[in-house]
Amino acid sequence: MSGTRKEPFPGAGGATIEIAPRLHVSRWVVGAVAVAAVLWAVSIVVFNENIRWNRVWEYLFSPRILEGVVVTIWVSIAATILGLVLGVVLAVMKLSKNPVLRWIAEGYIWFFRGTPVLVQLIFWFNLAFLLPYITLQVPFTQIGMRWDTNQLISGSVAALLGLGLNLAAYFAETVRAGIQAVDRGQREAALAGGMTQSQTMRLIVLPQALRIIIPPTGNEFISMLKTTSLIVVVAGNDLMTNASRIYKQNNLIIELLIVASLWYMLMTAIATYLQSLLEKRFGEDRVRLVRGPGFSQQLIRAATGAITLPKGKKAEKEAAR
Repeated sequence: MSGTRKEPFPGAGGATIEIAPRLHVSRWVVGAVAVAAVLWAVSIVVFNENIRWNRVWEYLFSPRILEGVVVTIWVSIAATILGLVLGVVLAVMKLSKNPVLRWIAEGYIWFFRGTPVLVQLIFWFNLAFLLPYITLQVPFTQIGMRWDTNQLISGSVAALLGLGLNLAAYFAETVRAGIQAVDRGQREAALAGGMTQSQTMRLIVLPQALRIIIPPTGNEFISMLKTTSLIVVVAGNDLMTNASRIYKQNNLIIELLIVASLWYMLMTAIATYLQSLLEKRFGEDRVRLVRGPGFSQQLIRAATGAITLPKGKKAEKEAAR
């Protein structure tokens, strides 16, 4: 609620005194200056004679541009799913009591968070210099399969590996925070009920943690849509790559960059809307997790000894006995 009173109040002699709204002149001045600056910046682009807007509309729905949009969306979705799945595995490993698994997870996160995404993309695209052939073979036999690395690691595959494996390192920390946000008493209740550690993690902890993790995943996906523009260095047929190929032929650099920007903004707007739906869908569960367990969950914990009832409820329980 606002601390400013708007209703009139009674004065001396029974007359009511109206409250005059305060004029915030400085706010209007600052707002007007900001609007003028925005309009000036927009006019420089919109009314610039050096930008051929007819060519922008010509290439906006070009087949090569639309093909790049499809590849961008596909790579973004696939890389996000890969990063989320691997991030869950890394988070569980990092929280494990096994020191070897914990060290491996920490080393993975340190390496992929410590190296630039651009370097990782170039590395995967040039993997053939390190491994000319990728072989899967049964030990001590001739049974197996062999692939030419140059043919196997295309630009899109290198983009998927580079972006997905890098995102997994960041998702691992997000998932770890989500797992630790689940109340410890629920784990104790599950273990007291006869579940193993793996069953508790798979059936009790992870489903609740994902309710906390999924909404922020939208932010990562939106960021991934724009990060795919780095695929241009490995020629992955994405939106930015196809736009660059076109402007290298006709020298319409600014026009094609505007086309790519319009598509990126459209995809970001749609992803933002979908993220808002996710937040509405999981918001109630998140609030319930923050506020604490409900009455039924408290009874379950009390029955398993995971929590201690308040004194009043203790007396009622003993009287019922």
